[in-house]
Amino acid sequence: MKNVQKGFTLIELMIVVAIIAILAAIAIPQYQNYITKSQFSESQTIADGLKTPIVEYYNQTGICPTNSTTGFVTAASYSGKYVQQASLSGSGSGATQACIVTVTFKSTAGSVSSPLIGETVAITGQVGNGGAVTWACASTTILGKYMPQVCQGK
Repeated sequence: MKNVQKGFTLIELMIVVAIIAILAAIAIPQYQNYITKSQFSESQTIADGLKTPIVEYYNQTGICPTNSTTGFVTAASYSGKYVQQASLSGSGSGATQACIVTVTFKSTAGSVSSPLIGETVAITGQVGNGGAVTWACASTTILGKYMPQVCQGK
């Protein structure tokens, strides 16, 4: 009589479990980075919606608008699923003037990825020759790996 083995041995099952554990150890942190990057992109979307009205206002008046400027609303009105608010300000004067959109992420755990909780990112429009505005974003507290290349200053 011939014995026919059916099923898997214990060692084969242990090898499969070890392979799955290794793949999960690599995939989960990468997925968390992806989620954080996608949530960060909302700040850029909100700022992009403000760039054109800010430049138009600056070209008409020669100064940067704030949230209390006619035609602009309170900081909390510029919000989203992950962004709590976007405040408008300006710095400098004349040729060195800069219009700044400061985007603040929500501060509640669970509503935004942990590296972004309560953090801010400043999108600065530097006024150049002829009234052209060059936009750049920067954050001193959010790790560069979560920000798009344009915000890393490279």
